[in-house]
This record gives sequence, C-alpha cells and structure tokens, in this order.
Amino acid sequence: MAQARRLITKQLGELLLEKGIINQAQLDKALKIQKEKSGLIGQIFVTLGYVKEEEIAQVLTVQYGFPYLPLESYEISTDMIKLIPENVARQYNLIAIDKIGNLLTISMSNPLNIQAAEDIEMLSGCKVQVFISTMTDIANAIKKYYGKT
Repeated sequence: MAQARRLITKQLGELLLEKGIINQAQLDKALKIQKEKSGLIGQIFVTLGYVKEEEIAQVLTVQYGFPYLPLESYEISTDMIKLIPENVARQYNLIAIDKIGNLLTISMSNPLNIQAAEDIEMLSGCKVQVFISTMTDIANAIKKYYGKT
C-alpha cells in the first residue's frame, strides 16, 4: 500500500477550526494534551467532547480522500470476517468489508496507519483499499461479528 497522500496540507485541527467545529482555545488545549500524553489529535478532541467521531472521520475524508463508511447498517459476510483474525482486527481497529478479486476493502478508524494496511495485505495476500469509519462503528462491528471477547 502506498503512503497516504494529503489532498489538503492543513492539519486536522486547522480544518476543524476553519469549519467552526472547534475554537482556538479548544485546539490549544487538545494540542497541549497531545504534547504531554501523545495520542491521535482527533481522538483527543472526541475525548474532550469537542467533536463527534463522525466529524473527525469526515474531515479525514476531505484531508486524505479516504471514503467514509458508516457501518451501522452494513452487513458483512462471514467470509470477510474469516480473512482477518480477531486479534488483528482489534489491534488495528479495522474490519474487512468486501473482496473483489484480489482487492480487499477494509474500514479502519485510523486510515493513516500504513503498517496496519501492510499487515493486512500480508495476511490476506490481497491488495488493500481503505475506507474510514469511526472507532465506535468498528468496535461495534468487531463485537457483532467476532463476539464479545
């Protein structure tokens, strides 16, 4: 899988600020937390209650061009679930969606995790196409299709 290419060079925080989703004080606080504790800035915004997961996913879609896929009403076949072991799905917070020929479509909450996509390519023997879903959507899908463990 090729390195994710930004369609828009602005940072996630800048885009949220421009869209009026957050204000400068919220951005400053989130950046301070990220500097102190590390972590994904989008997840920090969500944890602080400034932004909904869907808003982060949609801004990442604009920023990088990954298609956004809400998983709530999406049915995934058991054949897809068998392609990725549960521990890998949980580790990377992703799920296989569809496979056509040698192209495996996965949905993940952090589409910038190139290592995850490369690992899935090695595991499945397929080329991977990445969609983005919220962490909650993927966690719910993993629980639904792999079980509660």
